[in-house]
Amino acid sequence: MFMNSTFLKLNKQPLLLALFSVLLYWAFAYNLVRTDYVKLIGLYVALFVLFYRLVSIFKDNIRLLTYLAFGFRVIFVLAIPNLSQDFYRFIWDGRMILAGFNPYLFTPESFINSGQLPVAQAEALYAGMGVLNGSHFTNYPPINQLCFFIASLFSGKSILGSVVVFKLLIIAADFGTFFYGSKLLKRLNIPVYNIFWYILNPFIIIELTGNLHFEGVMIFFLIWSLYLLHCGRWQFAAVVLALSISVKLIPLIFLPLFFKWFLLNTDDGATKKPNWLNGFWKLTGFYSLVLITTLLLFSPFLSEAFFRNYAKTVGLWFQNFEFNASLYYIAREIGYTFRGYNEIGIIGKVTPVLVILFILIVTFFRKNKTMVELISAMLLVLSFYYFTATTIHPWYVATLLILSVFTKYKFPLVWSFVIILSYLAYVNIDKADKSENLWVIAIEYIVVYAVFIWEVFLKKDIIKLKAT
Repeated sequence: MFMNSTFLKLNKQPLLLALFSVLLYWAFAYNLVRTDYVKLIGLYVALFVLFYRLVSIFKDNIRLLTYLAFGFRVIFVLAIPNLSQDFYRFIWDGRMILAGFNPYLFTPESFINSGQLPVAQAEALYAGMGVLNGSHFTNYPPINQLCFFIASLFSGKSILGSVVVFKLLIIAADFGTFFYGSKLLKRLNIPVYNIFWYILNPFIIIELTGNLHFEGVMIFFLIWSLYLLHCGRWQFAAVVLALSISVKLIPLIFLPLFFKWFLLNTDDGATKKPNWLNGFWKLTGFYSLVLITTLLLFSPFLSEAFFRNYAKTVGLWFQNFEFNASLYYIAREIGYTFRGYNEIGIIGKVTPVLVILFILIVTFFRKNKTMVELISAMLLVLSFYYFTATTIHPWYVATLLILSVFTKYKFPLVWSFVIILSYLAYVNIDKADKSENLWVIAIEYIVVYAVFIWEVFLKKDIIKLKAT
C-alpha cells in the first residue's frame, strides 16, 4: 500500500495526463459524429495540449512516451473511422483482388449499376464509400493494394474485421517509423525525443490509426530508406524507396533531390573532395533500382486499360477536385474576375509546371550534401507542392510532419494542429450553399504561412541582425 501511494505521488503528473488523454481518445473514437463540430474541435484541441505537455515535460523518458504512443493507438483498434469513408474502398479493392479481378480496370459503380455483386457486402461497401469514390477507378498503388488484400484474406466478410486488420498494419508501420526514425536521429546527432512530435501527435494517431490513411505505411518505407541511405546501403535504400512509392506516389517528387547528395555527399565527414564520377554511377544505379522495383511491383496489374484508367484518376487531383487549398483559391478568385468559369482547368495545368521548376531549382541551386540538408529540401519541395495544390486533405500533412522531425522547421507541427479546421470547411453542408467556408480555410493558412515565413525567411535574418 505504501509503495502504491509513493508510486502515485512520484508519477502523479504523467498518470493524470495519460488518463485524460485516454478518456479523450476514447470519446473521439467511439462517441463522436463528424458533424458535431464543437465536440470535434474541443476534443482535438484538448488532446493536442496534453500531447504537447507530455513531450515537453517527459522528453527524456523515451520509454514512457513510447508506451503512451502505442497505447493510445490501441484505443482505436475496434473503432470504425468517423472522419473518413475511404476505408470502404480499401475493403472493396482487397476483396476484388481476392475474387480474381484487377481492381484498376473496374469501378464499383459499374458493378452496382449492372446489378452485379462481385464481392461480399458489395452494396454496403458501395454505400459507405459514396457515389463520388465509387464512380472513379482506384488510384492506390500495388503495396497499398497488398494491404487491402491481406485484410480480405483475414476478414473477407466482415467490415469491422477488415478495419481491425488495416489498423494493425498501420500501427506496425508506425512502430517501424519510430524504430528507424529514432536510429536516424541518433546518427544525425538530433535529440531522439523529436520523433514523438510525430509518433505521439494526436493528428497522426487520429488520421492514420483512427481514420485508416496509409500515409503511415508510405512514411515507414520512406524513413527506412533514408536511414539505409545514411548508412551507405544505397542499393537496399532504393528498393525500400520503391516500396514507399508503391504505397503512395508522393515520394516520386523527391527523386531529383538525391542528385547532389550522391555527387557531393559529406555525411561521412571526409575532408577529401567527393568523387563525382563514382557518385554519378551510384546515382544512376539508385534511380535504376527505384524504377525497376516500382515497375516490377506494378507489373501484375499493367495493361493498356490500366494506364488509361490510372492517368484519368490521378488527373482528377489536378483538374477536378478542390478542397482546403490555399494559393490555388486565391488564383481562382483572381481568375473569376475576368474569366468567370473553369479556373481549375487552367490553373491545374500551370501549377504542375511551377512545381517542377521549383524542384529543379532546389535540386541544382541548393546544398543537399548532407542528410539533414536533403530532408530539409524534401520538406520545402513538398510544402511548395501542397501550397499550390488544388486539394489538400488533412492526412497529407503527415509526410511534412515526419520530415520536419529531422530539421529545424516547426511549421508542419503547427499545421498538424490547425489542420483540424479543414473539417469545418463544410459548415454549410445542411444549407442551400454547400460550398467550403473560405473564412475557416483562411484562418488555417494565415497561421501556417505566418510560421512558415518566419522560419524560412525572417528568423535567420533577425538572428544575423542581432549578432551584428
